[in-house]
Amino acid sequence: MQSTNLTRGQNQWSALDWWPPIGWWPEPARDLLAPGSATASATFVLPPRPESVHSARSFAAGTLAGWQLADLLDGMELVVSELVTNALRHGMVLADSRVREAMRLSLIRRGGHVTCAITDPGSAAPVLRDPSPFEPGGLGLHIVESLSVRWGWCPLVPQGKAVWAVLAA
Repeated sequence: MQSTNLTRGQNQWSALDWWPPIGWWPEPARDLLAPGSATASATFVLPPRPESVHSARSFAAGTLAGWQLADLLDGMELVVSELVTNALRHGMVLADSRVREAMRLSLIRRGGHVTCAITDPGSAAPVLRDPSPFEPGGLGLHIVESLSVRWGWCPLVPQGKAVWAVLAA
């Protein structure tokens, strides 16, 4: 399992307009793909509110059920919860006083693998921390790392980022 920052050879997307292009897959996870694997995707726009965590989990559950990948449900719900929570806590905090922008949750299926990608307008890289035993929180990316085959992030231009995790059926 690894985290990767994608900066080379990427398309220029911003958090305002990023939708996964047809066939999109994180470059550091391309070795996971089988030739000719089936492709499907679904994207959901999330307002910057705490209720979005529940909405994102419900969207992920419905999408996986539709793709007949219910065996990924428990892990995907946890990954989605952690990534949306991180986006709300860290990605929606902007240096200037602009109105808080929406986040996007995209699920991209390629064969038996599903990538969960969350976009937000923040530019700070996600950091895998080792919190103290008495510190509340701080283990979200450890949960993502333990449940995913691979995870990482890519900056979006001129602002924002996409944080992604690949789960395998």
